[in-house]
Amino acid sequence: MPDRADHARRRDVAPILRHRPAEQSLFSGIYGLVLASALVAALDATSEKADPGPDALWVLLTALAAGAAHGYAHVIAQRASADGAAPMGRLRLVLAEWPLVAAVLPTVAILLAAVAGWWTEATAVDVALLFNTAALFGWGTWAARTAGHGWPSSLRAGGLDMLIGLVIIIADTLIE
Repeated sequence: MPDRADHARRRDVAPILRHRPAEQSLFSGIYGLVLASALVAALDATSEKADPGPDALWVLLTALAAGAAHGYAHVIAQRASADGAAPMGRLRLVLAEWPLVAAVLPTVAILLAAVAGWWTEATAVDVALLFNTAALFGWGTWAARTAGHGWPSSLRAGGLDMLIGLVIIIADTLIE
């Protein structure tokens, strides 16, 4: 009969980026969108010279740090439990936070478009905030549909998620 160590070794052979349950990916994606919105709003200081390149870098680096921290928190929680998964299982937990980083990439791309001169940083920030707010609606609706809710309930859930983006837009307007 195989022991626990054999089972752990077989688990480590599985692909590092194995399929995650939809709710975990949706959680990380929504978290990444909120993080990107808050960061782009905070980095959009009106009293400073516009410099969207470093802002894009800060959004990306912060998402990478948040993803790593969130994955590592899973590792610590697993270590504290009786599970005792093998090191590759722990690495998988950290790497499984890729949806958080992926969710900030549109914001980074929008800021880099400002670096390329396609629009001003202020316009890029506005576009990023609007895009992220619309994406929050979509991801929130998708999350509710994935959970088995009907369309009316899912659209309400998406609307509530969208409110997070609207609050960030309002705060950005009031703070500037």
